[in-house]
Amino acid sequence: MKSLDNEARMKVNAWPSLEFEAWKETLHAIHMWTQIVGKIRLAKTPLINHWWNSALLVTPRGLGTGLVPSDDDAFQIDLDFVAHELTIVTSRGGTSAMPLRSMSVADFYREVLGSLERLGVRDVQIDTVPNEVAVAVPFPEDVALRPYDRDRAREFAAALLRTDVVFERFRAGFLGKASPVQFFWGSFDLAAARFSGRRAPAYAGGTPPNVNVHVMHEAYSHELISAGFWPGNASVPRAEYYAYAMPAIDGVASAKIRPAAARWDAARGEFLLPYEAVRTAADPSAMLFDFLQSTYDAAADLAGWDRALLEDPVQCECVSIPPRMRGRARPIPPRKVGV
Repeated sequence: MKSLDNEARMKVNAWPSLEFEAWKETLHAIHMWTQIVGKIRLAKTPLINHWWNSALLVTPRGLGTGLVPSDDDAFQIDLDFVAHELTIVTSRGGTSAMPLRSMSVADFYREVLGSLERLGVRDVQIDTVPNEVAVAVPFPEDVALRPYDRDRAREFAAALLRTDVVFERFRAGFLGKASPVQFFWGSFDLAAARFSGRRAPAYAGGTPPNVNVHVMHEAYSHELISAGFWPGNASVPRAEYYAYAMPAIDGVASAKIRPAAARWDAARGEFLLPYEAVRTAADPSAMLFDFLQSTYDAAADLAGWDRALLEDPVQCECVSIPPRMRGRARPIPPRKVGV
């Protein structure tokens, strides 16, 4: 069994630096790889509200599809940024491993589909044009060599893992409809949303490149407050956390949020917190959780969400509550009526 030496373990356990310029080429390669893997999941799964069936999930070593049905079989694809390989396993015992390396998107696309074919997963048909990128070269035609920096990829996986842990803890404090903590391969961000239970007005905003407007209508069909993490792009070359409400809420821009490093960005219509501020904080997890909680509090109160219904745990007369259940039986916090 492989194990990490002390130096590697310390590096993985830290909140790593994600300087955009230092890994932008590797980021682009991984972005295209996740699009191919994500489109395979989308093609093979039934639509779940807000396109939740298309997203990837954070794993201890990177990103994966989770279980994907295929006729009377099932498979799973994982991008492992620790061992630096793409693995495929099937319910019938089939396995495949492909090394992640500097390669063209076309080669990656061909090798992944070839591996699925050899494992008996046939007739995989996806849209080969990338989504939400300014220059969309179809996967089979993208023959330029894309660098892959193993250290940078592993640091990205570490940042995803630490972020996912905090987002999952934040999600646990909400009893209403909430999305999984999931990675959207088009926008290349990790996100989680809470819902009020009310329908939203028809979406009337813009659409990202190569995205049908119906995607946005489905995504924003109900009122939500969302938060996420993304590593940046050429226009915004820095990693950030963000939070926003849809539809937009009057007065939210002037709401008081935490920590001090967070701010409102009027052009983007969302709160932002630099990843660098989080990773260099004395307690990164606490700072990030504070951002998630304070932005949600501000938006939910201004939008008039029924927070007692959505957040307050059930009160019961149990004589003895098992220790592992006591977190859900916490006292109901006082709330301001009519806020």
